[in-house]
Amino acid sequence: MRSLFRFCPLLLVLALLLGAGPAFAGKRVALVLSNSAYQNAPQLANPDNDGAVIAKTLKEAGFDVVDARHDLPALETRRALREFADSARDADIAVVYYAGHGIEVDGANYLIPVDAKLERDTDVYDEALSLDRVLVAIEPAKQLRLVILDACRDNPFGKTMKRTIASRGIGRGLAQVEPTSPNTLIAYSAKAGSTAQDGDGSNSPFTIALAKHLTTPGLDVRRAFGFVRDDVLKTTNYKQEPFVYGSLGGDDVPLVPAKIAAVAPAQPAVNAQAEVRRDYELALQVGNKAAWDAFLVQHPNGFYSSLAKLQLDKIAAEEAHAAATAKAKQAEAERDRLAAAGAQKEEQAKAEADAKAAEQAQLTAQKAKEQAQQQAAAAEQQRVNLAGAAPDGSTVKANNPPGTNVAALTPSAPADLTRSVQTELGRVGCFSGRADGNWNTASQRSLSQFNRYAGTKLDVKVASTDALDAVKAKPSRVCPRVCDRGFRADGDKCTKIVCGDGYVLNDDNECEKKRGKPPASTAKRDDGQQQDRPAKQRPQAGAAAAAAGGRASGGSGQIYCNDLICRPVKRGCHLGFRGGGGYGADPNPEICD
Repeated sequence: MRSLFRFCPLLLVLALLLGAGPAFAGKRVALVLSNSAYQNAPQLANPDNDGAVIAKTLKEAGFDVVDARHDLPALETRRALREFADSARDADIAVVYYAGHGIEVDGANYLIPVDAKLERDTDVYDEALSLDRVLVAIEPAKQLRLVILDACRDNPFGKTMKRTIASRGIGRGLAQVEPTSPNTLIAYSAKAGSTAQDGDGSNSPFTIALAKHLTTPGLDVRRAFGFVRDDVLKTTNYKQEPFVYGSLGGDDVPLVPAKIAAVAPAQPAVNAQAEVRRDYELALQVGNKAAWDAFLVQHPNGFYSSLAKLQLDKIAAEEAHAAATAKAKQAEAERDRLAAAGAQKEEQAKAEADAKAAEQAQLTAQKAKEQAQQQAAAAEQQRVNLAGAAPDGSTVKANNPPGTNVAALTPSAPADLTRSVQTELGRVGCFSGRADGNWNTASQRSLSQFNRYAGTKLDVKVASTDALDAVKAKPSRVCPRVCDRGFRADGDKCTKIVCGDGYVLNDDNECEKKRGKPPASTAKRDDGQQQDRPAKQRPQAGAAAAAAGGRASGGSGQIYCNDLICRPVKRGCHLGFRGGGGYGADPNPEICD
C-alpha cells in the first residue's frame, strides 16, 4: 500500500541517470461530449461551456487526441464513440467527459442525446446511450480508463414519460456503479441518487474544480478527485458531493507526468506516522471496502487502523440497510400483488406479516446505519482536529497510542451536516430558527414536523445524511405556515386579517358579527309580542314623553305618576307633596282648583 504514495529513492535516481521518462507518459486520448440544445426538453445553459473548458484543459495538458463534440443526436453520438474506440486501441490513458442530461432506469445509467423524446420508459433503450457503451469505447486503454459524468441533473422527462411497467424504477440522479474492468474509474459530479448544481456562472462548480486540479503535473488522479470533491462541497455549501467509483493499483496514476528536476533532491527522513496518515487519507478518498481492506493489511494496528475499521463498519451498515430496503420493497410488492389477485386470507395475512417484519428490519438497519455513520464522522472529525494540531502526525501518535478505542468517541453529527439539515428544513417551512449547527430541541421538533407532513420515519435525535437527502428531495414547502393571531397564511406569507364593519375577530382567528348587550327585561306590546326594553328606562322614558305632551298642550309641564301610568298634569292643576306613598296611595297627588 505504501508504494501508492512513495517512489523508492534509489529507483528514482536510477531513472534520472538513465534518462527514463516519467511514469504514464504514453499516449493519452480524450473524447469530450456536451449537450445543451435539447429538442424535446428544456435546454441547459452550461454543458457546452463546460465541455469547452475541459477540452481546452486537456489540450494544454499535452493530450495527443482531444475530440470535442457538442449537441449530438443519438446516431452521431454512437459514431463518435466508435471512432474514439479506434483512437484508444494503442493509448495508455483514455478519458471520456460528458456534460448534459443523464437518467437512471432500473439501476442502469444512460446519456441522453439532444434528439431523444423518451415518451415511454422503454424508449431509453433505443434513444439513449448506456454507460456500458461508453465503457466499451475506452476498454482498449492499457493503464487508465476514466469516465467523467457531469450529468447528475433532474430527469427532464420524468413528468411526461409513460410507465409501461409500474415496478420499473426511474431514480433521481444516476445510480451507483462498480466497474468490472480493471484500472477503471467513473467520476460523478454528485453522489449516486442525488443531483448536481449548474452554478450561477457560465460553468458548473464541478467543471471549475476539474479544470483546477485534474491535470496537475504528477498528482495522482484519485488525489485530484479528492481535491475536486473538497472544492465542490465548499462551493455548494455542502449540498453537492462528487463521488468516484472503481479502483486502481498501488502506483500513482497522474493524467500529466510530474516535472522531474535534473538532479534528484536528497530525500528527508519520513515520519512513520505521517506515512500512515497519508495512506489513510488516500483510502478515505477512494472510500470503498477494497481500499480499507488494503489499508488494514498494510497497517493492522494503531490509531488509523481503528479509524479504518469504523469506516468498514459504516460501509457494512450501509450495505445492510440497502439490502433491507430492497427486501422490504419486495415484500410490500408481494403483499399488494396477493391483495390485487384476491388470494386466500391466509396467504394475504402471511404476506402482510412478512411485509411488516421486513419494514421493521429496514428500520433497524437504518438506525444501525445512522449510528455507524455518526461514529465514523465523529472519529474523522477527531482525526482532522489532531492532524491540524500536528501536520506531521506526532500529536496523533502521542495522544493515541496503538490500540486506542476510537469507537468510544461520542457519536454526534458534524456541525456542517447539522447546518445543512437545518437550512433544508427551513426551506421546506419546517424550521424557523437559525442554522447554527446545534441540533437542539427546536431542530428535533422541526424534523418531527417534517416526518408528520412528508410521511417519513427519520430519527429526529440526530441530523443524519438520510435526513438531509430526504428533505432535499422535496422541491417545495412541506410544513404549513403558522401565523400569529390576527394574520392568516397566504402562500409563503402571513397576511393581516381585516374584518368588515360590524364584525370583530374572535378567539378562533375568524371574523364574526358584533353582538349587543343582552336585554334586562321583556315587555309586551299592544299586539301581544315581546319587546326588549330595560326596566330602568321605562319610567324615565314615560315621564319624558308625558312632559313633552304636557308642554305641547299648554300645561305646566308637571307629570303625574302612580303605580300604573304617567301622564301630564291637567290644565289648571298642580302636584302636591304628601311626603310618601305606598300601594294604592299616590305620593304626589294631583290638586285642581
